[in-house]
Amino acid sequence: MIRAFDVAYFMISVDTLEDNTAFAKKESADFPILADPTQETARKYGVLGDFSKYGLGILANRWTFYIGTDGKILYIDKSVKPGSAGEDTSARLKELKVPAAKQ
Repeated sequence: MIRAFDVAYFMISVDTLEDNTAFAKKESADFPILADPTQETARKYGVLGDFSKYGLGILANRWTFYIGTDGKILYIDKSVKPGSAGEDTSARLKELKVPAAKQ
């Protein structure tokens, strides 16, 4: 569904490159998955959350950033649901009037 739009998309995780590669293979991901094991980028985007009350420590939240061609953030979805992320992202791209992919 996301491919119907003229966008570049990727996922970034605070996991290691090896973990991300294994995840990509397991899930048959057909998009780039970037590794941020130092959490430097996650800190800059403000996505780190304290999950220590659940015994998990500091983790990155699942957020989707919609960034315009000018580099400005158009929208941040802070309620990403993995099961419907494709549909939700597609709907948001329509709302943001992102053009269709060139055929």
